[in-house]
Amino acid sequence: TWETDPPAAVSQVTVRDALNQALDEELERDERVFLLGEEVAQYDGAYKISRGLWKKYGDKRVIDTPISEMGFAGIAVGAAMAGLRPVCEFMTFNFSMQAIDQVINSAAKTCYMSAGSIAVPIVFRGPNGASAGVAAQHSQCFAAWYGHCPGLKVVSPWSSEDAKGLLKAAIRDDNPVVMLESELLYGVPFEMSEQAQSKEFVIPIGKAKIERQGTHVTLVAHSRPVGHCVEAAAVLSKEGVECEVINLRTIRPMDIETVEASVVKTNHLVTVEGGWPQFGVGAEICARIMEGPAFNYLDAPAVRVTGADVPMPYAKILEDNSIPQVKDIVFAVKKALNM
Repeated sequence: TWETDPPAAVSQVTVRDALNQALDEELERDERVFLLGEEVAQYDGAYKISRGLWKKYGDKRVIDTPISEMGFAGIAVGAAMAGLRPVCEFMTFNFSMQAIDQVINSAAKTCYMSAGSIAVPIVFRGPNGASAGVAAQHSQCFAAWYGHCPGLKVVSPWSSEDAKGLLKAAIRDDNPVVMLESELLYGVPFEMSEQAQSKEFVIPIGKAKIERQGTHVTLVAHSRPVGHCVEAAAVLSKEGVECEVINLRTIRPMDIETVEASVVKTNHLVTVEGGWPQFGVGAEICARIMEGPAFNYLDAPAVRVTGADVPMPYAKILEDNSIPQVKDIVFAVKKALNM
């Protein structure tokens, strides 16, 4: 017999399976939801995110499209305006540039331009940022690009729980949501609580999560670099430095209050992202902290850790040196703390 309550059931679920679960549950819950994109149906998805869904829901709900991002994104936006709730998959967000007019000019601006009378409840999702060995045209991060635009909500999950909860929230939201996933995380298993695996589990858009409590320095990241920050925090802990790690989860609207509260406590800030430095997510966080009440609590300048300011090289050793590694985060923390 248990002396206390039995521990909650926790199981290991990959990010891929968490996304699949979210899509399955939302397709079942609301018949207006449908999925479209390249290879999402008969092939089970280029990254197997939509595995089994075409067999289960059929041609009307899971639709293979031609290789024409502008075309199928436009169809999806029109469907959303007409009252459906499309989930539009880009095989990679680099290809969303073919459809950026649909995403920004058609989806993001319509609610405002129609004085609120036309909602566009659509989700644009797919892998974003650096993958492995796919060179410059398939490797950039679009968090800053889409985060720049009013009218969009932009989410960037790290763990399986993030992926499931944010995708469900995005599908239920009446605004266009851009969901930036990491291809390199798809096969990574994370612990998921029983609650996170329930059909009603959603994560509110616009709320960051503190992944690790700390007192000496605040680390803020989104997507895959959150894991690097957690690793760096473990390394630094052995040297007596306790990092507070914040998983942004949402790029727009940004939860700057959670970051401010942490900076007030730790007096130091390091931002980490895979994207380019200029006008990046880290640059925005630093500016918001400088303009707000937490600035007076900083004991040193904030430090940004970003991808290199170059198109992604193809050679593996150059690629590794173009993306933030754990050692880069450790170095940045020591610089911020003047160690």
